[in-house]
Amino acid sequence: MKEIPLNSPIRIARPSSDLDAAERFWVEGVGLQMLWRSGKDVEGGHRLTMVGQPGAPWHLELVDDPEAAAASMPGPEDLLVIYLGEPADPELLDRITAAGGRLVAARNPYWDRWGVTIADPDEHLVVLSERTWG
Repeated sequence: MKEIPLNSPIRIARPSSDLDAAERFWVEGVGLQMLWRSGKDVEGGHRLTMVGQPGAPWHLELVDDPEAAAASMPGPEDLLVIYLGEPADPELLDRITAAGGRLVAARNPYWDRWGVTIADPDEHLVVLSERTWG
């Protein structure tokens, strides 16, 4: 069986009940860059926003689809973990909460020990871990 190449690009797609709020959280709060945006004229008929870091092999696609967002509420172990390699800067956390994020306790105390957990405007959980990966 052929393996997936390690450098394969990854897209993480999430439905949003409020695309403008989600975009504000990820761009103004977390600090990702706007990579692409579309109106309802794209295939599928939903507005899309893609955020990430230019040149990175991954990006986050946010889909304006309140119905799908309501039907697919994330659970407490549905985590997007970002490994910072150091504790999250308090100014970053202030910016994230000002942009609609909410600091929450993690279900697993491991994440509270090694980082901070944030609920985005759609209740998706993001962990900013002070650990490294790889």
